[in-house]
Amino acid sequence: MHEPLCFVATRSPVLDSCCLIMSDILPLDVVGRRVEVNGEFATVRFCGDVPPVAGLWLGVEWDNPERGKHDGSHEGTMYFKCRHPTGGSFVRPNKVNFGVDFLTALKKRYVLEDGSDDDGKSYSLKVGSKQVQTVGFDNITKKQSQLRALQNISLWKCAVSHAGEQGRIAEACPNIRVVNLSKNLLSSWAEVVLIAEQLNNLEVLDLSENKLQFPSDSPTPTGTFSNLKILVLNKMGITWAEVLRCAPSWPVLEELYLKSNSISISERPVNVLQKMRLLDLSSNPAIDENQLCLIAYLPRLEHLLISDIGLSSIHFPDAGIGCKTSMFPSLQYLVVNDNQISEWSFINELDKLQSLQALSCTRNPLTEGDKSEEIIIAKIGQLKTLNRCQILPEERRGAELDYRKTFGNEWKKAGGHPDPDKNRPNAEFLLAHPRYELLCCKYGAPEDEELKTQQPFMLKNQLLTLKIKCSNQAEQKVLEKQLPDSMTIQKVKGLLSRLLKVPVSELLLSYESPKMPGREIELENDLQSLQFYSVENGDCLLVRW
Repeated sequence: MHEPLCFVATRSPVLDSCCLIMSDILPLDVVGRRVEVNGEFATVRFCGDVPPVAGLWLGVEWDNPERGKHDGSHEGTMYFKCRHPTGGSFVRPNKVNFGVDFLTALKKRYVLEDGSDDDGKSYSLKVGSKQVQTVGFDNITKKQSQLRALQNISLWKCAVSHAGEQGRIAEACPNIRVVNLSKNLLSSWAEVVLIAEQLNNLEVLDLSENKLQFPSDSPTPTGTFSNLKILVLNKMGITWAEVLRCAPSWPVLEELYLKSNSISISERPVNVLQKMRLLDLSSNPAIDENQLCLIAYLPRLEHLLISDIGLSSIHFPDAGIGCKTSMFPSLQYLVVNDNQISEWSFINELDKLQSLQALSCTRNPLTEGDKSEEIIIAKIGQLKTLNRCQILPEERRGAELDYRKTFGNEWKKAGGHPDPDKNRPNAEFLLAHPRYELLCCKYGAPEDEELKTQQPFMLKNQLLTLKIKCSNQAEQKVLEKQLPDSMTIQKVKGLLSRLLKVPVSELLLSYESPKMPGREIELENDLQSLQFYSVENGDCLLVRW
């Protein structure tokens, strides 16, 4: 707990133009404290005289180095050190906000005060992946105005710096379960413990954007966080070693958010984080595939978020072609957006994950191509959701058949053959296309007729101009499209599904021709082309659902 305030009088010129000359109030343990000055956050690194100017000064290191003026030195003397050459300033204590205790901030935000103009609206707050409803700033209902009834609170940017008098939080608001303490003035993990030990029902805690000092060794678990399930520690500068030192105090933790901390995973979690289901390591560019191996045996990890870490490759060395890895045994949902993934070998490796069902892989070099999603679906057999869209059975079937056809000639050149006794594709092909043999077993080996390539210069002559009419939707306008006669019915359905916003599985196709008035021909085989059904220029496709 912080020391009581002491009073220090100063009457002298200033080194920072924003400071005023008046009496100051300083905590005794001022160095290391988090402070706010005119809306900017900083850490106190020095307290004392700065000759030749008389009086007491605080040397602060700003969170935003552009706010500072120097590196902690003045007229050749180094008073404190900064990580950035312009990260430091000297300010007078009277201009520094050292914050308030937890209960003072809570009462100010949640208890109606005379003269308040707030409208009493409730606010929706996102803590980690959970959306919770917080009570309005003021003018709340009679029951909610009582601190004892509060369960979900947000003290975001309320200058909370310490717990206050011991026992007062537990007495005033014993039912709190969800707490957002992000962007406050908390200086140490010990101060967080003093607050949390008075909240016996605490399940969700957000401490993002607090620059905390963590213990140098593992604190003895006291039961303080015995019910904590969700912990958000984004943008704090915390290290992986500090996470593991504190982790024994979180015995039932299920979700941990560590976004934007410059973390490097330095060691494997041992006897900690064993119940964790979700881990967010996004925007930590120092993490690489070797470090990910250190968290690969967390037994219950289902959701892993590793967007924007610069990842380009991943490898599970314990599993060969067509085999499943023992790593990440429970992983169902993987997010790798905004990385540097450019090789299909990355996707091949993901098929080795035994429980993977959902993948988000947007904004990577690999996914810039038109058919990238189809290839991903074909390469990862158990995938049910891609980029937050459900993969329908018809979509999977179409993607796998298209993949089988696209790489059929390459398979034959590598030694592939429809006759099982002669089928010996080389290791290089199997490494690049580990599911190809399985697809041949599923759908049959590609026939020579399927693999004949169309001549590019003939494409213009093969385009058909077709009318598209929605037979059971009178209000729908008749469309006109140019389609290649080699286009399969499956592809036509996919196109119409996007145009009409109707699932592929619900579409039924047929066509009419001016050459055969009064006759309607069903397009019932998804694998056949328009040419197979003798569709010609000027014909009309009929769509029903």
